[in-house]
Amino acid sequence: MSGLSIDDLKIQILENIRIINDYPKKGIKFRDITTLLQHKDLFFALIEVLKNRYEKYEVDFVAGIESRGFIFGSPLAYALKKGFVPIRKKGKLPYKVFQKEYLLEYGSDTLEIHQDAFCGVLNPKVLLIDDLIATGGTAKASEELIMQAGGECIEACFLMDLKMLSQDVKLKANVFSVLELWD
Repeated sequence: MSGLSIDDLKIQILENIRIINDYPKKGIKFRDITTLLQHKDLFFALIEVLKNRYEKYEVDFVAGIESRGFIFGSPLAYALKKGFVPIRKKGKLPYKVFQKEYLLEYGSDTLEIHQDAFCGVLNPKVLLIDDLIATGGTAKASEELIMQAGGECIEACFLMDLKMLSQDVKLKANVFSVLELWD
């Protein structure tokens, strides 16, 4: 299965993501990626396709948004031979942090990044990754944290883009998604 293009993977990825209606609250259609992750060949092929895309970029770090961004970001950083930086929910990082509050489609939350996340690299180029972009609040807050910590977010990568919610999202970085979903 490795060596497939993103287009070849799309149908297989869609078939391996479970939809859970009304989770975490009524009206939300939750995309459960655990069923994708259980499919080792498909997960490997996805990371390989992303590695092939981003090895051409000048990336110093991959930053993953808690928690599903860690699942894709860590193996991608490993494949690219780059550092991984976690962007976590409030109170989860043990050292000095920058914080950013943001709105979700079903509430609000706060994200944090270590102040020294990109220590030792001058003008670090950062790839931001998460499983899904919807209203863009989490992605926008993460991009702002990367900049506050001294990095430049060169692209924001998502497995899924909920286009009916993300159409008005304005990030400074380019946005790339493997799947564009309209429902």
